[in-house]
Amino acid sequence: MSIFEAFKPIYGMLPEVKAPAKKPPINKRLLWTGVALFVFFVLGNIAVIGLDAQSSGQLEQLQVILASQIGTLITVGIGPIVLASIVLQLLVGGGIIKLDLSNPEEKAQFTGMQKLLAIILSFFEAAVYTMTGFLAPEPGMFIWVVLQVAIGSILLIYLDEVVSKYGVGSGIGLFIAGGVAGEIMWRIFSPLDLAQNFSLTEANGLFFLFFREIGNNIASAFILALLPIIFTLIVFFVVVYAEGIHVNIPITMGRRGTGGRYPVKFLYVSNMPVILAVALFANVSIWASLAKGVPFLGGILGGIATVVIPPYGLIQQLLLEGLSPEIFTQMIQSITTLQVIGLGGSIIHAILYIIILTVACIVFGRFWIELGGQGPDKVAEQLQRAGMYIPGFRRDPRVIKGVLDRYIPTITILGSAFVGILAGFADLTGAIGSGTGILLTVGIVYRLYEELAKEQLMEMHPMLGGILGQGGRF
Repeated sequence: MSIFEAFKPIYGMLPEVKAPAKKPPINKRLLWTGVALFVFFVLGNIAVIGLDAQSSGQLEQLQVILASQIGTLITVGIGPIVLASIVLQLLVGGGIIKLDLSNPEEKAQFTGMQKLLAIILSFFEAAVYTMTGFLAPEPGMFIWVVLQVAIGSILLIYLDEVVSKYGVGSGIGLFIAGGVAGEIMWRIFSPLDLAQNFSLTEANGLFFLFFREIGNNIASAFILALLPIIFTLIVFFVVVYAEGIHVNIPITMGRRGTGGRYPVKFLYVSNMPVILAVALFANVSIWASLAKGVPFLGGILGGIATVVIPPYGLIQQLLLEGLSPEIFTQMIQSITTLQVIGLGGSIIHAILYIIILTVACIVFGRFWIELGGQGPDKVAEQLQRAGMYIPGFRRDPRVIKGVLDRYIPTITILGSAFVGILAGFADLTGAIGSGTGILLTVGIVYRLYEELAKEQLMEMHPMLGGILGQGGRF
C-alpha cells in the first residue's frame, strides 16, 4: 500500500468542490472567475484580529508573487498550495513514490493528498509567521492569530478549486495576476501617502512623485519615478514577444491526410517554473527565520535565504551612485568573506541569485512537463488518439514521440532558463510589482486569453471542440 492510499481515509473526508455535471458556458465561467477574484481582494483587506504589530521583513517583496498580504487573512497566500505541489512533485518525479498520473484513480489520489498537505502547511506556515516575527500577536492571542491566518489560506485553497472547476484558468494564477496588477496601479497612481496617515499632500504614487521631484533634480526624478515604469513596460513587451515564439511540427489528420501544424512554444512550460522556484525561495526564508539560533542549521539556512532574496532595484542604485573603484574592492571582499559588502557585494549577490533561480527553473520545468502530461510520450499519445500523425511516417505513437523528442526537452530547458534569467534580471531593475511578478502576470493573462479564445471556438463549433478536447494543447 502506497502512502497515498494510506492517507485516503483522511483526505477522503475533506470537503470538496463538486465538479459540474456539464461544463458551464463561458459567460458563467467568467462570472465565477470574477467572483473568486473579488473574494480574494476582500480577504486581502480583512485584518487579522489580535495583532499588536506586523513586519513583512524579507518577504515584503515576495508578497505580490505569493498573492499574500501580511497582517490580513491571506498572510501566507498561496504559499501552502505551491509548497505542497513542490513536495509531491519531487517525491513522484524522483521516483520515491510510484504513481501513474495518467491513471484517473491515481491522479485523484495525488490531488487529494496535495489538498491535505496544503491544509496542514496552512497551519504550519501560519504558526511560523507568528513565531518568527512576521506577525506579532497580542499577549494570549497566539492561537487565535494562527487560526485566522490558516483559515484564510484554506479559503484560498477552495477558491482555487472553484476557479479550476467553474471558472477560467487556475486560481493560483488568477490571484497572482490580480495582486500584481493591483500593485502596479497603486504604485503608479496612488494619491495617498499611507506612511503619513493617508496624506493627500505627499502622494507616493510614481506619477505624482515625478512631478514633485522634477524641479529639484531631473536625473534623480527620472531614475526614481520613470525608470521603474519603463522597466515594467520593457519586461511586459519582452514576455509578450517570447510568448509568440514557437516551432511548428507538421502533422496530418484523418484518412484523407488533412495537413496541419502542431506548435511547440518557446515558453512551453509557461511561468510555472518561476512560480515554483520563487515560492520555494520564500519558504526557505521562513524556515531560516524559524531556525535562527539553531547551531549549524540556522547558519546554513540563513546564508541560503540571503542569496535567494534578490537585491531589488540594484540597477537604480548603480545609476544613482555610479561605478567607482570601491565597488570592485567590495566585490573581491564579498567573494573572500562570503558576505554582502556594499554595492559590490550586491552585484555578486545578484549574479548568484540569477544563477540559482535559472537552475531551479530548469529543474522545475523538467519536472512539470512530466507531471503535467506535457512530455513527448504523453503528447504523442494525445495526438494518436485524435487521429493525427507525422506525414511520411507510419501511424505509430513511437514515431511521433521520436519527432517530439527532438524539440520538447530542448525547448523546455531553453524556455525555463529564459524565464529564470528574465525574472532575475527584471527584479534588479526595480520594476513595479517586481520583475518576477510582471513576468508571471503577463504569462498568466496571455494563457487566460488563449483559453478564452479556445473556449469560444469550442462553443461555436462543438464538433471541433471534441477534437480539441482529445488533442489537448491545440
